[in-house]
Amino acid sequence: MTQTALIRPAWTPATIALMVLGFMVFWPLGLAMLAYIIWGDRLEAFKADVNRATDDFACSFRKKSDHGMRTSGGSGNAAFDDWRATEMTRLDEERKKLDDMRREFDQHMRDLRMARDRTEFEQFMANRQASQDKARKSGSVPEIDG
Repeated sequence: MTQTALIRPAWTPATIALMVLGFMVFWPLGLAMLAYIIWGDRLEAFKADVNRATDDFACSFRKKSDHGMRTSGGSGNAAFDDWRATEMTRLDEERKKLDDMRREFDQHMRDLRMARDRTEFEQFMANRQASQDKARKSGSVPEIDG
């Protein structure tokens, strides 16, 4: 949240004035402003939690209704229900194939990153070794006999 905003959840002259004005006009407005000043910094996390909870709640209903349609007679037309069941099975298989392809691609990208990192590290070590050898030859770094 921006700390330079005129109205932010903090004890600023603007928020205090709005709180006093709210109490003078209609006391619940002043109380709401007081609550915003005190707990407003937690508002973003609260909104995210509420959104997540409502999404999970809605998904649970969707899953139950989808499950209910698959197990029950559905439309009442046996031919349509058979066709629908075979199509749903085909789509599930396609989804599994796509998920497998995604996993393979992710593994490929990890392997590429690892190879690139290894190449960059080996280049770094070669450059470092070359600079140390150059420094030893110029005599700036004494060699230690061990």
